[in-house]
Amino acid sequence: MMSFMFADKSWLELKEYIERESLVLLPLGTVEEHGPHMAVGADAMIAEDTARDIAQAFSREKDVPPILVMPTFWSGYSMEIMRAWPGTISVRPEIVLAALTDIIGSLAKMGFFRIVVSNNHGHHDGICRQLVRDVADKFNVWIAVLEPAALGVNEFSAIRKSAPGGAIHGCEYETSLLMHYGRPVDMSKATNEDLMRYSSKFVPGDGFAGSKKVIWSTWGLQASKTGVYGDPSVARKETGEKMAKAIIANSVEFLKEFCRQTVKK
Repeated sequence: MMSFMFADKSWLELKEYIERESLVLLPLGTVEEHGPHMAVGADAMIAEDTARDIAQAFSREKDVPPILVMPTFWSGYSMEIMRAWPGTISVRPEIVLAALTDIIGSLAKMGFFRIVVSNNHGHHDGICRQLVRDVADKFNVWIAVLEPAALGVNEFSAIRKSAPGGAIHGCEYETSLLMHYGRPVDMSKATNEDLMRYSSKFVPGDGFAGSKKVIWSTWGLQASKTGVYGDPSVARKETGEKMAKAIIANSVEFLKEFCRQTVKK
C-alpha cells in the first residue's frame, strides 16, 4: 500500500505533491498522565491513528487532491496541576504556538497551501485558534483545525454508557478509542472514582453532554484522585470502533469541503 507519510517521501516526490496541490494533515497530541489505566501517550496515539485512517479514507474519494500525513506533534501544553502524576510533559504554550507556526510556515514556503491540523488535546484549543490567525498573517495561507472528539459528539452521545460527567479526560471516550486501536490499556485499573459531578446550565457535565457557554477549567471545579475525569470503567472496544468510524467519516466530509474552498492564490 502506498504510504501517506510525509516523512517517507524524497524531496523529488514532495515536489510532485506540491505541484498537485496536495492536502497536508498534521496530527497534534501530547504526552501527559491519563490515569492509572492508560498510556501517557494517549493523545498522541489517538492523533496518529485517526490521522492515518482519515488519510486512507480521504484518498479513496473521487476528485480530491493527494493527501500527506505529517509526523505526529507530540509535545504539548498541560496545566501545572497535572504534574501531580508522573508522565506529564508540558511545553509552554507560547513555545508550542511558535513551533507549530514554524512547521506550518515551512510547509507554506515549500508551496503547500492546503494544510489542516488535527487537534487531539483539550489544552490546545486556544493555541490552535491563534495558530490559524498567525499562519494567515505571516504566510498568507489559511489553514484549518479539526477536532476529532468534536466531530464525533453526536455519535458518542448516542452510544455512550457513562453518565454525564463520564467523558472528559482518561475517560470512556479516550479509553474506548485506545482499545479499538490496540494501544496500551489496563481495564483492571479503570474506575469511576473521578466521575465529574459538577454540572450547570453554563458548564455541562462533560464535553459530550452539551454546549459549554463559559471558559472554566475542569481541574479547578473538582479535585481528581486518579488523574482522570470521567468513567473509563464502561469503555468498550466496540464503542471505540464506532467512534473511529464517525470521526473518519465526518473528517473526510470536512476535508473535501476544505479542499473545494481552498484554492491557490
